[in-house]
Amino acid sequence: MTDAESRYLRIEVPEEHPEDRVADFREVLHSYTREEAMLEAQRCLQCALPFCVEACPITQDCRGYIGLVANGQFDEAAQLTLRENPLATTLCKVCYHYCEDACIMKGRGVPIAIRHLKRAALEFGNSNLEYVPSAPRHLRVAILGAGPAGLMAAWELCLRGYSVTVYEKQRAVGGQAGAIPHYRMPNHELLIDLQRFRHFDLTFVEGKAGGTDVTPEQLLAEGYRAVFVAIGASKAGYPGIPGEKLPGVIPALDFLYDVNQGRHVLLGKKIVVVGGGDVAVDAVRTSRRLSPGAEVTMAYRRTRGESPAGEEEIRETEPEGIDFHWLVSPLEIRGKDHVESIVFQKMQLSAPDHSGRRAVVPIDGVTETIECDTVVMAIGEKADLTGFSPTLGLKIGNKGWPEGGHPDYRTDVEGVFAAGGRSVVHAMAAGTKAAESIDAYLCRKEGRPLLPKPDPFGGEETPPPVPEGYSTPVWKP
Repeated sequence: MTDAESRYLRIEVPEEHPEDRVADFREVLHSYTREEAMLEAQRCLQCALPFCVEACPITQDCRGYIGLVANGQFDEAAQLTLRENPLATTLCKVCYHYCEDACIMKGRGVPIAIRHLKRAALEFGNSNLEYVPSAPRHLRVAILGAGPAGLMAAWELCLRGYSVTVYEKQRAVGGQAGAIPHYRMPNHELLIDLQRFRHFDLTFVEGKAGGTDVTPEQLLAEGYRAVFVAIGASKAGYPGIPGEKLPGVIPALDFLYDVNQGRHVLLGKKIVVVGGGDVAVDAVRTSRRLSPGAEVTMAYRRTRGESPAGEEEIRETEPEGIDFHWLVSPLEIRGKDHVESIVFQKMQLSAPDHSGRRAVVPIDGVTETIECDTVVMAIGEKADLTGFSPTLGLKIGNKGWPEGGHPDYRTDVEGVFAAGGRSVVHAMAAGTKAAESIDAYLCRKEGRPLLPKPDPFGGEETPPPVPEGYSTPVWKP
């Protein structure tokens, strides 16, 4: 093989064997060695127009840190990564790497292993850094929700000198990131990231739910100058079919969160997970590990290629003994005092419409019944707006999160903002934009000039907003 040919082949990422990893929650993907990371980084073409950066919701300069890793400059790569991404330790395990989908090498071979090179930068470089806040502004901002959007907004606001209080309904920080199984993220990454926040004027109040325990209006009355609603979409969705409330039917997100918190979850030996997204995949893989020898099935109304789950997730799941049923939609869950079976409508793809899209339509009279004693519902979540006033004028994003009805995420109540996103990194991007809007709003109220974002490490220079060659973002919220 020539050097030119080897450029199109990825250095293989170390991975646990499927027969071993399903026995427990050990991490599936492992780190490159220092030498492997440098070799993989040297495949990067260092494009003048960085498509990888344009595809990143938070505009992470992946081209920059890859170039540093290629030269063995791991300390510099770690600092560049953390300059833009305060949750990098978390993201290097769980990000869906939209940057890799945009990598020009994907069209010629295999994209650069960008997420794994971020991990190498942090593990081999000095990532024990501290963020430095600007001079105190003596203005208080409240955030409802300690998920990725809330944490990113807290970082942005604390850097600018604001005093921030974050309210979280769970007893731990992280929001839905707290439901990510330990085989993907062993549970300490977020705490490592938050250690870099230690010099901020930042307070976490756990066990307080936005809407029910504390409302935006109450917080404004208490003297907070702005409130950011970042509660995400944590309320389970149901398909509205007979039997969906039977014992043995459990919501996927609650199931995953309980497992991560060490709570006992009772599963049977015939488990069906309904859904095709990343939460559904996490649920089937977790079920396989919790119930050895069980029959575990994932059922989705569309095809494998149309599954919203990440390709990497599906690829890792297939050898773990999961039975996939595509093109089936739930009709009824049967049982007397407990789940006994689930009936699916068989589906098929229609002819393409004018745009080339093929709809999924039922096959008249054709059903499939699967015997089961546990059904995990993973068909999407929505925001729990209990206690939030309709006067906020919240609108619901395309995956169920609430956001302000104005372009800058303002709600109809002055001083209250709301935003979210469809993945960890999209939520982070929304948190950034909301924080920028809050900063602009408070500067106007105080009659202060709007200043550029400061250097997160306390330097005198303002970091460039985007890398050289960057033109237009291609991602959507």
